[in-house]
Amino acid sequence: MTRDFQKPGRSAVYATGGLVATSHPLASDAALDVLKRGGNAVDAAITAAAILPLAEPHMTSMGGDCFAIVAEPDGTLHGLNGSGTAPAALTPERVADAGPDALAGSHGCSVTVPGAVDAWARLLERFGTIGLDAALAPAIDIAERGIAVAPRVAADWAGEVDRLSRDVGGRRHYLTAEGRAPSVGDVMRYPALAATLRKVAAEGPSGFYTGVVAEDMIAAIARRGGCMALEDLAAVEANWVEPMLSPYRSVSVGELPPNGQGIVALLMLSILSRFELSGLDPVGAERLHLELEAARLAYACRDRFVSDPETADVPAAMLLEDAYVDRLAARIRPDRRMPDPGPVDPRDATDTVYLCVVDQDGLAVSFINSLFDSFGSGIVGETSGVAMQNRASGFVTASGHPNQVGPRKRPMHTLIPGLLMRDGLPLAVFGVMGGQYQACGHAHVLGNLIDFGMDPQAAIDAPRAFFDGALTMLETGVPEATAAGLAERGHKIGWRRMPLGGGQMVLIDRDRGVLIGGSDPRKDGCAIGF
Repeated sequence: MTRDFQKPGRSAVYATGGLVATSHPLASDAALDVLKRGGNAVDAAITAAAILPLAEPHMTSMGGDCFAIVAEPDGTLHGLNGSGTAPAALTPERVADAGPDALAGSHGCSVTVPGAVDAWARLLERFGTIGLDAALAPAIDIAERGIAVAPRVAADWAGEVDRLSRDVGGRRHYLTAEGRAPSVGDVMRYPALAATLRKVAAEGPSGFYTGVVAEDMIAAIARRGGCMALEDLAAVEANWVEPMLSPYRSVSVGELPPNGQGIVALLMLSILSRFELSGLDPVGAERLHLELEAARLAYACRDRFVSDPETADVPAAMLLEDAYVDRLAARIRPDRRMPDPGPVDPRDATDTVYLCVVDQDGLAVSFINSLFDSFGSGIVGETSGVAMQNRASGFVTASGHPNQVGPRKRPMHTLIPGLLMRDGLPLAVFGVMGGQYQACGHAHVLGNLIDFGMDPQAAIDAPRAFFDGALTMLETGVPEATAAGLAERGHKIGWRRMPLGGGQMVLIDRDRGVLIGGSDPRKDGCAIGF
């Protein structure tokens, strides 16, 4: 599919050496510099990941979580779950006593142990060619020197002033001296984060999870009613996991197993594989209707079953069994929205940054790091400058539910790095940001790529739709005729004020020895290669 060069847009990026795609130009540039100096894809990914909390502080932080898939050139896959657990004291009883807002975004009980820094170190230890100190050096320089605020970042930041102003650390580190959000082009400096990064660079993860940085984070959480202890931070452990692979048309799609929602993307794609999509209009009502109905079914399964694997009711693989997927797909009518997804038990009758890197040797990394809500919990270490995530809001309070809140338990997680394989070899690394939307975003972008023949940039650019309760929410790029067609099928239409997420992709063209990258115009970033 050839781009219309008379319309606004951007071309995919082609390179023969290495290629990086992130949501901010400075992160992309620093990662590419690592590759040019002989570092590999993991080195570059961690370098970019450390810069993004400065470039997009509302989206990611050392105080967040991360997940990654590393694909070796021969097709060997490695998954890393860098999500932290709930504190040992976060019992259902503690949550009930704290009141109905205990797991809401700004309460101290919403903060889980941040797993990102431990995950960064484990990735570098296993695959990197540079140390954590070298990977963090560009971020330290930017934190001290300052960074100009990009347009999309400024637009998001402006809506978070009230939340940040309620926290002493939030006011100090993420608002201006006048108590406002920075404007486009304002230069923000982060001396406290620079000091924290220097400590981690010198001491490794222990410089973050123990000592003065850990004590500062614990104090900030306690001020807002949380119950995290130093022992919780010291017990952090990112885990190596086996990625799940599921076929879609001519490729295999790779996702990490729960507690993340990657299984939801695989289930959506399995449902959609029962329909012939390639002859449809990619932005037409019939295509989006089928995608939305598949999403409603898959997300109903997520909300019922996805949890910490230690407490799961059913194994994740059961949700991909052919007979089960056939039963779900049979509920979808091409001409009418389902009133309700219905029962989904297979045992019956039968705010985020994503980046990807491929290096000159073919090592590929799919990497995602996040705080969840914008600025996470809005709780910020007063002296460390670390913004804390609010991943405990991914738990439910229903007694007996596999995802019920509980001590040292991982919540259902929205973060999902993605990967494509063909003939046993890596074909692409990709991801779509956007909180709950991410699984639907994976299916949408892959449909654009596989069913409609779009290149990575076009696949990311195409307008998106998602459901919000009873509403079907459309980006403004969706044609009016499509909105009318969805309404005729029973969808109650709403229009998004802000776009749905972001995304990046690097595709490996083995026949020509070329890498092809795309980066979402919904963000400020870019793909760049050499």
